[in-house]
Amino acid sequence: MSSLKYRIALILGLCALSVWSLFPRNVTTRQVSGGVMRDVTQRRVPLRKGLDLQGGTYLALEVDESRQAIDKSRIGEAIDRALKTVRNRVEGIGVSEAVVQKAGNDRIIVQIPGIQDPERAADIVWQQAFLEFKITDKTRALERTLPRLDQIVKDKGLAAAPGKAAAPAAQPSPGIQSFLTGADTAKKANKAPAAKKDSVAADTASLPTGGAFSSLIQQSPSGMPGEYYIESSNVPTVQSYLQVPEVEAALPPGKQIRFGSDSMAIQGKWYRAMYMVDSKPIITGDYLKDAQPNTWPIEGTIVQFTLDNVGGRRFRAETGKHVGDYMAIILDDRVMGRPPVIQGAIGTNGQITMGQGRDIRDAQDLALVLKAGALPVPLRVAETRNIGPSLGQDSIHKGVQAGVIAVILVVLIMVVYYHFSGVLAVGGLVLYVLYTLAILAGFNAVLTLPGLAGFVLSIGIAVDANVLIFERIREELDRGKTIRTAIDEGFKHAMPAIYDSNVSTILTAAVLYQYGTGPVKGFAVTLIAGIVASLVTSIFVVRTFYMIWLNRSRGVQTLSI
Repeated sequence: MSSLKYRIALILGLCALSVWSLFPRNVTTRQVSGGVMRDVTQRRVPLRKGLDLQGGTYLALEVDESRQAIDKSRIGEAIDRALKTVRNRVEGIGVSEAVVQKAGNDRIIVQIPGIQDPERAADIVWQQAFLEFKITDKTRALERTLPRLDQIVKDKGLAAAPGKAAAPAAQPSPGIQSFLTGADTAKKANKAPAAKKDSVAADTASLPTGGAFSSLIQQSPSGMPGEYYIESSNVPTVQSYLQVPEVEAALPPGKQIRFGSDSMAIQGKWYRAMYMVDSKPIITGDYLKDAQPNTWPIEGTIVQFTLDNVGGRRFRAETGKHVGDYMAIILDDRVMGRPPVIQGAIGTNGQITMGQGRDIRDAQDLALVLKAGALPVPLRVAETRNIGPSLGQDSIHKGVQAGVIAVILVVLIMVVYYHFSGVLAVGGLVLYVLYTLAILAGFNAVLTLPGLAGFVLSIGIAVDANVLIFERIREELDRGKTIRTAIDEGFKHAMPAIYDSNVSTILTAAVLYQYGTGPVKGFAVTLIAGIVASLVTSIFVVRTFYMIWLNRSRGVQTLSI
């Protein structure tokens, strides 16, 4: 970078990139709303204010005992184990300065500053994210059990009155593609696949008809073992039947019923998939090491996951035993997409197909909760509300006022003491402020009062590097060196001290970031960003200013320093 024009071009390029990063703009994403894919435009606001300056969203999470019974004496222990997972998820959304803490013995309080999509944050925070891989039933156990289930529903008087339709379900979202096409769709829909030789007898190959329970279930037209379809309007009815203790007890031992996460259109009607799967999973998400969102032309939006070495060995051994079978990927008791057939032993890598109509953000959210780990107990959002700033307006005003006074004093001292060289340092300081704010905006940082204190402190650190350089230049001038040589030698000799002091400060800030939470972590982020920007401006930018001045003032004999 000895050429002046390249140095100037780089500085201007960084300025343009910084302005672009700080400029509010609309960001368009594709989302599913009301069963239709739509482009949703949101306003991106860089450098949002934190909880202490602006307030945000308040969530109170409690153990959901309706989904899992838990000993009252162990609720506090469960909350302690869930606290770290919730904190990892909130930080994974890209939210800075969030407060995640235990309240009492049975609650987790989450305070998120200025987030644009609080509903998304709530969904990510409370989702249990319990991942299982189970083999679909190939013994037609449900067909053999349906007559017994029909009788139980009849004896309990649960069947809907003749001619009375079930209550319609909410509008389903489009899921995996409809695979029934052509003129013979209706015929295929009512035709059961041929039974395998190692299956049950031929008289059990078709679903019973006429019963209150069995009449709501249709055989899978694709012939997939353990797959059935229910019209979406009948799903609540079937789910209510399955919750009856007698029906639950009559289900085949070692088997479970799980519904698909997607709905699909077949001949103008919406259907939900239902699966009979083995109760025992071949593996769970406890072995998951990493998950990343991705898109493929055929599969659509997916989440690629990686298991650890222990999980990989177990997964390879189990899938090797089930080659040719269908494996359901179940997240929080919902089957994700259609179960794929196991073509061969699978090792440490796999993927979860999100289904059509799901955008990349859905995959990002799923990957986030998988990486953060499953909650040890299911949670529910007990309370949500918007909260105001945690600091009073007078405190905020005085804090900002102190920062402005500090910056003005730094500028005056540099200009008065170092004259022309101090002016160059102040010019670099202006660019330093721009670069630092741009770095913070790039990391979606949130401005808090401690963060602003770190920013002001980093301004002092920025000019400290210039002080070291100017003193070295002055020493070289006192030795009778020419101005150009003195400037070169001054920068060269000051570098070791500048690097040592800044690296030690970065290490200190890194410790604060690693072990601090909330505003402490925000202070560390701001300080690190400021130090990085100060190294660029004090070493590169100020030296470029000197080069411009020397280039325009050829033959100059004095330097005001």
